[in-house]
Amino acid sequence: MKIIKRYITRELTIPFIVVILILVGLFASFSSARFLAGAVTETLGLGALFKLVMLKTLIALEVLIPVALYIAIISGLSRLNKDQELNVLRSTGISGRRIVYIVLMVAIPVGIISGLLSAYVRPWAYAESYILDAQAEAELNTNRFQAGRFYGSESSGRVVYVHSKDETNKKMNNIFHYIQTPNTREIIIADEAIQQQPETQEERPHIQLSEGYIYQLTNAASRDDIIEFKKLTYFTDSELALRYRRKAAPTRTLWKSEEPWEIAELQWRLSRPFSTILMALIAITFIQTAPRQDKATKTYLLAAIVFAVYYNLSGLAKNWVEQGTVGTAPGIWWLYIVMFIILLWYSLKPGQKLLSLR
Repeated sequence: MKIIKRYITRELTIPFIVVILILVGLFASFSSARFLAGAVTETLGLGALFKLVMLKTLIALEVLIPVALYIAIISGLSRLNKDQELNVLRSTGISGRRIVYIVLMVAIPVGIISGLLSAYVRPWAYAESYILDAQAEAELNTNRFQAGRFYGSESSGRVVYVHSKDETNKKMNNIFHYIQTPNTREIIIADEAIQQQPETQEERPHIQLSEGYIYQLTNAASRDDIIEFKKLTYFTDSELALRYRRKAAPTRTLWKSEEPWEIAELQWRLSRPFSTILMALIAITFIQTAPRQDKATKTYLLAAIVFAVYYNLSGLAKNWVEQGTVGTAPGIWWLYIVMFIILLWYSLKPGQKLLSLR
């Protein structure tokens, strides 16, 4: 019995490792290409790009791991079924219930890992990525600008010009900065600007301007203001970067909250292990729909549709709790209860050879 258990476990574990490595590689490659297209390296450098890709990949693992396990179970058991090995096992007294038990022995540790990633690693990765995103999107950044060029932003109505730049000391000279709002226009002219990098997560990114003037032009005022300064600290983070981000909030903080959107986030994190194990059980049901190779394509297509429907429903369930459409009880748990009931009903149908409770 132990030999059979190890054999089936190996047939599931090897595809799982292969699939997760492929998915992680594809996701990291896609993220790198997207950041390169967005000129993130010009803004933050290659080191920050690699860190940002790593953080995004860690965030995605809570989805990639269940997907990899789902594919591995379908792939591994389909091969055993196609080669008639499952029939041989059943003929020797190995019941379908025993095979399900072996699958659970693989799915439960994977589900626990997925839950730990969602509860602890994912919030940390979000917090770190928000800091890098804020630095990359900063309107004034010595790493971003090149000398002798104008930089404009339609969303903020901002125009920046740098006459010269010292790459060694990260210093800009002869700065022109213009920003337009519905009621005012502001022009800042400075002889020198030095980017100040935040040393902690709490410190806001800012730039130090020296020897300059601020021209404030207001449509409603009869006179415009001119301010001369020796030193001026200009904060470069946006309001979006300063807002509270519940995805980056520690799980222990969410436990104390009574806000629907924070409770929805907490329930999402807690549901990851159950979701992983439930999808593993659903993957077993596809083995009985395609006993031959000619049906393998239909099986994988149906499995992909089922997973896509589940993933969209889980996101919808979370949104409903956030918006108050569904109360915090049952919260997002109604989806998993319904899926479990359907799975239980399916297992009690006559003729089930694998997922059977009879």
